[in-house]
Amino acid sequence: MAKITVNGESKEVRDGITLKALIEESGVLQPDMVSVQLNEQFAEREEWDRTVIKEGDSIDFLYFMGGGAA
Repeated sequence: MAKITVNGESKEVRDGITLKALIEESGVLQPDMVSVQLNEQFAEREEWDRTVIKEGDSIDFLYFMGGGAA
């Protein structure tokens, strides 16, 4: 098991888990609309299935919302 931080909270994940699998297992809503920071760097979407999470990594799932006043 590896201890990581997801959105500011400690979490244990299985060794060798990929970023894509973490997104799926974390129940991220609308994964096609989320951006991911891994250790304060944006992770490229096309690399998610090849990016292996390691002990001590910090992951943030970010949603960008638009809007404004009429």
